[in-house]
Amino acid sequence: MCRGSEQEQNQPQLNDFGIGIDLGIKDFAICSNGNTYKNINKTNQVKKLQKKLKREQRSLSRKYEDYKKLNKNEREVATRQNIQKQKLKVQRLHHRLDNMRTDYINKVISELVKTKPMWITIEDLNVKGMMKNRRLSKAIAQQKFFEFRIKLQNKCNELGIELRVVNRFYPSSKTCHNCGCIKSDLKLSDRTYICPECGYIEDRDLNASLNLRDCQIYKIA
Repeated sequence: MCRGSEQEQNQPQLNDFGIGIDLGIKDFAICSNGNTYKNINKTNQVKKLQKKLKREQRSLSRKYEDYKKLNKNEREVATRQNIQKQKLKVQRLHHRLDNMRTDYINKVISELVKTKPMWITIEDLNVKGMMKNRRLSKAIAQQKFFEFRIKLQNKCNELGIELRVVNRFYPSSKTCHNCGCIKSDLKLSDRTYICPECGYIEDRDLNASLNLRDCQIYKIA
């Protein structure tokens, strides 16, 4: 009982508003409060590291191929050690990129909860299904959506913020935030939402985040 009371006392006073978050690939997160968090994988720093990683991976591949061509007498310990050194280079670059993406997620979550919203709403993304798209699977994996959700959930629980999860089939992008009309013919290439009923015009992703914020059918994580 004492521990629960102490935890409640340590929780901040929340504001009477919520935040809807639309996660994507073009930008990492578009929020209903107007904040947009860019895709870190499109930054020059990450791109340079990814190029370096490709070079080191190609070098490792060549070392393996050269090693296979040698006969048993030629396969010296020094050759195996060179391969091991190259493997460590590749592993370090993978680790560095992973840390950069994780640090970015932590930064986004920190900024979101800093505003002390009463609730945060996200969509229950079908990440496994999205990964089946060969063109997008790599980009989706790099965004680390699942890690973002778990860390956001933990932070919300810690601060007493309600984390709402909306069903993945909810048409957040196709629904007009102004009048509720559903634009069923909305294409992925349509970056601006134009309502055929009331003429409401808004950025597609911001419109989706506003709908998520105000959605009344959800589960609490």
